[in-house]
Amino acid sequence: MPDSCFADRVGDLIALTPGEKAALAALGERERRLRRNAVLLSENDRLTELFVLKQGMMMSYVLLDDGRRQILRFMFPGDFLATAALAYGTSPETLMALTDSIVCPFDRSVMAGLFDHHPRLAAAITALEQMERVAMTDRLAAIGRTSAKARVAGLLLELRHRLRAAGNSLAKGAAPASFSPGITQEEIGDATGLTAVHVNRMLRQLEDDGLLARDGGRFTVLDDARLARTANYVDRYAGLDFGWLPQPR
Repeated sequence: MPDSCFADRVGDLIALTPGEKAALAALGERERRLRRNAVLLSENDRLTELFVLKQGMMMSYVLLDDGRRQILRFMFPGDFLATAALAYGTSPETLMALTDSIVCPFDRSVMAGLFDHHPRLAAAITALEQMERVAMTDRLAAIGRTSAKARVAGLLLELRHRLRAAGNSLAKGAAPASFSPGITQEEIGDATGLTAVHVNRMLRQLEDDGLLARDGGRFTVLDDARLARTANYVDRYAGLDFGWLPQPR
């Protein structure tokens, strides 16, 4: 059976049967390679396929009327892309590769068969989408109601947890102290509603406060608890409850 990063991600949450693993692996039978900064989908493009991100890092964003960019999500191996295809005929967002990436496309009609023959998988996928929705809600609330320093700190903690999850260690052991988020200060700003200059100032403040250390693009968390308090951060990978999922067939 071929490896499947999506099966790995779902398998970190629930114990998969061989049939469920095979169904998820089938989603990755085709591959499409993207160079860094390549656009997979643009806003208003016709949607006929969904994708699983197999390798690399991507982001989704929308362009505002004044030309500014609002980043909505950062995506890692095992993430579903273009899930709006389940409800809409055109894309509400642009999907772009932040690094050289590999995506696995499949027709959205494949999801109907997955829901029909593997209802537990359908429920788990729905739960994963809810985790993404809650994380986006947290960031939306932060943009509207918290300080610039809290927004930057919160995004860095979110990225650290997502990188940890993409390494197939979800909910296993402590999060690493050092990590490379893989994004620029401009991209941090576009995700938090700040300019790159303001982001740099907030990073310096976090360093001065003894919460972070920087070495190029690598960050080291010096005081996890204080950084989380500064960010008003809630670890959404803690306290997950999948006990309601149906039993495998």
